[in-house]
Amino acid sequence: MRALLELRNVRREYRSGDGVFAALTDINLTIEAGEFVAIVGPSGSGKSTLMNVLGCLDGPTSGTFCVAGQYTAQLNTDAIAALRRERFGFIFQRYNLLPDLTALGNVEVPAVYAGEGRTERHVRAAAILSRLKLDDRLNHRPGQLSGGQQQRVSIARALMNGGAIILADEPTGALDSHVGEEVLTILKELHAQGRTIIIVTHETSVAQHANRIIELRDGEIVSDRRSAEPTSIPSGERPFRRDMAALGNWRDRLFESLRMALLAMRAHRLRTFLTMLGIIIGIASVASVVALGAGGRERVLSDIRGIGTNTLDIYPGKDWGDEKAASIHTLNTSDAEALAQESYVDSVTPMVSTSASVRFGDLSLSGSVNGVGDHYFRVHDVIILAGQAFSGADIRELAQVALIDDRTREKLFIRGEDPIGQVIFLGKMPVRVIGVAKPKGSVFGSSQNLNVWVPYTSVIGRILGPASLRSITARIRDDAPADQAADAVTRLLIARHGRKDFFIFNADTIRKTIESTTATLTLLISSIAVISLIVGGIGVMNIMLVSVTERTREIGIRTAVGARKSDILQQFLIEAVLVCLIGGAVGVILALTIGFIYSHFSTNFPMIFSPFSIIAAIAVATVIGVVFGYLPARHAAQLDPVAALARE
Repeated sequence: MRALLELRNVRREYRSGDGVFAALTDINLTIEAGEFVAIVGPSGSGKSTLMNVLGCLDGPTSGTFCVAGQYTAQLNTDAIAALRRERFGFIFQRYNLLPDLTALGNVEVPAVYAGEGRTERHVRAAAILSRLKLDDRLNHRPGQLSGGQQQRVSIARALMNGGAIILADEPTGALDSHVGEEVLTILKELHAQGRTIIIVTHETSVAQHANRIIELRDGEIVSDRRSAEPTSIPSGERPFRRDMAALGNWRDRLFESLRMALLAMRAHRLRTFLTMLGIIIGIASVASVVALGAGGRERVLSDIRGIGTNTLDIYPGKDWGDEKAASIHTLNTSDAEALAQESYVDSVTPMVSTSASVRFGDLSLSGSVNGVGDHYFRVHDVIILAGQAFSGADIRELAQVALIDDRTREKLFIRGEDPIGQVIFLGKMPVRVIGVAKPKGSVFGSSQNLNVWVPYTSVIGRILGPASLRSITARIRDDAPADQAADAVTRLLIARHGRKDFFIFNADTIRKTIESTTATLTLLISSIAVISLIVGGIGVMNIMLVSVTERTREIGIRTAVGARKSDILQQFLIEAVLVCLIGGAVGVILALTIGFIYSHFSTNFPMIFSPFSIIAAIAVATVIGVVFGYLPARHAAQLDPVAALARE
């Protein structure tokens, strides 16, 4: 008979305090295919250690171990996992079933890691369970099964991938005598089918069922008795098919990892929610802050657009507060006309202003009289609420027409009269109202002055007398850079005046300053929110580490039935990512809810949520799951299977 398992001078040592403890000492053993072997000995004799070495759950400290002529020392961890999947089936004293899976699900697990198709493995698992008289318990979880039924599920799992070599560790130890006899009968039937059976037991009555009894004491073989030759009857099982197409194999393993992650999250709902809480708060904070920043910035820019962000205001003097500005009279209408001819200028308006009493009937109020050009309302984007603006002809003819703002209409026409066509007095000059405009905004807030606009020629010719312009405002074309336009205006006016006796106020500077300020504030607050995200990520990592500790035995079971390290890594990494993804989605929903409530209770400015920020939030949650979930997942993948199985 060919040697199926062969150990030569195998020694297995463990660290014990400052010293070394030898669990196995110079083991030389050959097990042939078809044997029924019982390994016996008192507690501490090395029985379980030997079984772990035989089943590739543990490796020798020295010596060699061959499986069907293949030296295990030459194999990497994935190849060792493949050996466990293809050659071995494990039956444990405490069954070691996964509590969140049904009987059918537990039996299918080895085939999932082997890459067997879903339908094929489902049919095969059901058939094996039916053969073991569990066809009415397929969808029962371990907690709903008796001890004997759980052990039969464990046997079915061992047979799932063919189970040419069955390793049973005290298979009857947790069962009563009647059920124990049933399990031994099943093992004898499997042996009769040609399988190699290796059981570890301390019970002589159980060992008598074997054809070969190996006795250990203090890590050494003291007796090796064979009562019968190994059976050569073929098992009749289908030859085990190695991993299927890589894509299908990967997909099924991924699906299994996803399913187990969801089951674990559902089994520990409170812990999962508390883990998510940091992510939820962090994502909701970031999304809300970004939306508030975008809404605030849009409101500010909207207000600035109301006064014209792409305008250049030209004033006499060197700068604001110049005491000699009143004596400078070089700014005139010809300057405005020259500016209007420039290619980068959209429109221009001169401006003079004065204060005067505004009278209608017997009501007299103090207001601002603004002499402007016919393009003033375009330059400043002033909205005409009623009537019309004055024309170029009105400018040339010094027409006594006026537009008033909506505030002036409310204060002056208190009886609700229609102001259009009414005559009001600006000081002593009567003017006919031809339009009503929306109050003009200001970068410094809304002005409460009563504003009346009349042709600047009328103010100069009929109220002030000969006077220079107080200012000229030029609206720059949208495609022209404001800074370059300001430089061009400066060169033009210097050429016209022969000196620089004016200064330019660029409204675009305010826009840029406010945008920069709001962006800085948004970044600052977002940084605080990001810190909460990082704290949430650390919380995920800590909880996942706790989860790994709690589920150490599960990891050992999965490793024993053939899971690769990458399978374990994938399962726990997916769980961490799922926690963060779901937390991120809930955080986005929370942020949108906050935005909805905010919009009903605040009229200052809206919260603006962009699809990009929402997608970015979900992406950030995923990255956090990967980054902070990797360490616990890697820790789980690196666990020693023997130590993991021993964990209670």
